[in-house]
Amino acid sequence: MKTFAAITFISLALACATSQQSGLTAMATLSPTTGQTATGTVHFQDLKDGGTEVVVDLTNVPPGVHGFHIHEGASCADDAKAAGGHFNPNNMPHADPQAASHHAGDFGNVIADDKGEVHATFVTHSVTVAAGTMSAIGHAVVLHANPDDLTTQPSGNAGGRIACGVVMAGTVQH
Repeated sequence: MKTFAAITFISLALACATSQQSGLTAMATLSPTTGQTATGTVHFQDLKDGGTEVVVDLTNVPPGVHGFHIHEGASCADDAKAAGGHFNPNNMPHADPQAASHHAGDFGNVIADDKGEVHATFVTHSVTVAAGTMSAIGHAVVLHANPDDLTTQPSGNAGGRIACGVVMAGTVQH
C-alpha cells in the first residue's frame, strides 16, 4: 500500500509540474570567450501562467558571483562584443530583475560554486520563448566576469564577457 501511495504521489507531482508548461522551449549553448573556460547550457520553457522557466547549467566558471544577462545581438563574435547591450525592448533602466522597471534581459547574478559549477533555476516574466518583441530567441545569453551591481547604468558594472551563446528555438513537448 505504501508503494502504491508513493507512486501515486510521484505521478501527481509530475502531472502538476507538466501542466504548468506550455511546451515552447529554447536553448542557448554557451562557449567561452578568449582565455576563458566557462561552458554550458541555458534552457528556456514558457509556462502556462505567462512566465518563462530558465534553467542554467554551467561548468568551468571561475568560482564566485557573475552577472548574467540576455543581450540584444544574435552573435557571440568578437569575444561576445557582437552581442551588444542588454536586451531592452521596452527602453527601461538597468536594474534588479525583481524591480518594477528593468531591462528584459536583466537576469541579475548567478553563483559558481567552488567546483566552478552553476546550477540555477528561476522564472522570469520579462522574456518569452513565444514569437514577439519579448522573445529571447535570436538573442545572446552572456555570462560576465564580475557581479552585476544591479544599479550602474547601463550594464551593472558586470565586467568582461566570459561566455556567450545564442538562444535557439527548441521543440514543442507534449
